[in-house]
Amino acid sequence: MSGKRPSFLKELLSQGGAAFQFCCILHCFHEHVLDVTICIGPSMLPTFNVEGDVVLVEFFSTKFQRLKTGDVVVAKSPTNPKQTVCKRICGMPGDVVTVQPAHSFQSIRHHVVPEGHVWLQGDNLANSTDSRSYGAVPLGLVRGRVFYKVWPMREAGRIVSAKPS
Repeated sequence: MSGKRPSFLKELLSQGGAAFQFCCILHCFHEHVLDVTICIGPSMLPTFNVEGDVVLVEFFSTKFQRLKTGDVVVAKSPTNPKQTVCKRICGMPGDVVTVQPAHSFQSIRHHVVPEGHVWLQGDNLANSTDSRSYGAVPLGLVRGRVFYKVWPMREAGRIVSAKPS
């Protein structure tokens, strides 16, 4: 009986080591290549549904500075770092962004996006808390670019970059 015990422990350690390696690879993939996330809320209507759409987020565009105006991105919220936001890039560093007044007593505002920042806005301007409220967002808070909607299945497909209106 004692002859079987070392081979059992050896097998257990071997399988445990393989599982650990797999988890490490999966973690690296999730942190540096691709993530699956849910976009919930009305701010990105009609691109995404209020109930939540499952989307794929790639990190290469962020890491290699290939983001552009019109891309949909996922970023840490500048007002609450425990939350993420899903918005469209409406201005890159150096761009002048024009913000239309929300009320008749306000005037048109112009903002220059500072270096190292982007201007983020929801597609549903009437119901979005975005750069119009909190200003330009540091590029360091942008996690990745949304490139594909997975769910709901009937709406699955590529997310195209669109020029903001």
